[in-house]
Amino acid sequence: MMFYDFKFKILGGDEMILCIVGPTGVGKTKMSVELAKKYNAIIINCDAMQVYQGLNIGTAKILEEEKEGVEHYLFDFVSPLVNYTVFDYQKDARALLEKFKDRNIIFVGGTGLYLKAALFDYRFSKEEKKDFNYDSFSNEELLKKCLEKDPNCSIHVHNRKRLIRFLERENTTVVEPKPLYNATIIGLTTDRHHLYELINKRVEKMMQDGLLEEVKSFYDQNVHSKALETGIGYKELYKYFDGKCSLEDAILEIQKNSRHYAKRQYTFFNHQFSVKWFDVHYDHFDDTVKEVQEYIDAKKN
Repeated sequence: MMFYDFKFKILGGDEMILCIVGPTGVGKTKMSVELAKKYNAIIINCDAMQVYQGLNIGTAKILEEEKEGVEHYLFDFVSPLVNYTVFDYQKDARALLEKFKDRNIIFVGGTGLYLKAALFDYRFSKEEKKDFNYDSFSNEELLKKCLEKDPNCSIHVHNRKRLIRFLERENTTVVEPKPLYNATIIGLTTDRHHLYELINKRVEKMMQDGLLEEVKSFYDQNVHSKALETGIGYKELYKYFDGKCSLEDAILEIQKNSRHYAKRQYTFFNHQFSVKWFDVHYDHFDDTVKEVQEYIDAKKN
């Protein structure tokens, strides 16, 4: 593998790191498996929700038969009762990068911050967990404390929940915005109207496949972890089970939140990475795979 300068970490000889990114529902999982077969690669998940056990339908987690014998890592290995953080992900992903430094590696998923933490010079300082109660603080006081923690904090003063969460989470420092590894970032995309249609139909299929029952099993166990209360597809149905909305409204909310999330994903990937985007030919997906392979092979040569 060729590296741009001495700051990159050497993985081995001609091994590659490929990253398949893009908005939710665009076809990243299928592309990752096809490329893994082509390049004899392992696949590492970089989707924040797919790390959790039992959160399968709502996260569109890959099925065993869909893996086609390819080794997959960081999928389905964390209890949904645990708050698995980007700090945890960085440690686990880099351990795999070291373990498989003589293999081709493919990251796949839509959580850009996870990918950034794994491959770029993000450094964390773990704060001790504090049983601190912010109830007595006004929103203005909370914002002031947030700005003391990070002068670049842009959370709105009226978003109390996010202000508190920001104060409670571990500190994150980007020492320098440079990558530690040489990676090829492949983005899959389609036109916005088509993407939103795909997302809406995907949510409908999730409901047909048993998403309601999946979420109900956690709700009946009184599981109120961060994963269940913030994950799209889970938090909306929790509101339904709480009697705060109808099932129809919950489904519409899942679709809306999924579309909004897709927009945020585009923004993050375009601003944070140098992405080579490919339009997906859904009726002839093999054509898209071929285009991506030709691009990768040309870069290698």
